[in-house]
Amino acid sequence: MLDTLSCLERFAAATRSHADLSLLNVSLGDPAYVRVRNRFSDNLAETVTCSPDGGFITSWGYRLGTADDIEAAAARLAYLLAALPA
Repeated sequence: MLDTLSCLERFAAATRSHADLSLLNVSLGDPAYVRVRNRFSDNLAETVTCSPDGGFITSWGYRLGTADDIEAAAARLAYLLAALPA
């Protein structure tokens, strides 16, 4: 079984490599999630969860990627939130 909490913690860390992203919240409750926003916009924000199969899913159901390539999933979120790499 995949450790979704560990995957979300690593996803949160991977978002820090994007200069325009700001980590708002990491909740390890039920459901566990990571809340990230574009630091230059109050409107460009997203909540991401990790499914049991290792998929990172946005609050509106978009699949960002998998736990096999967390950096790519974080980069896709950065793209969706119009953020630049560090």
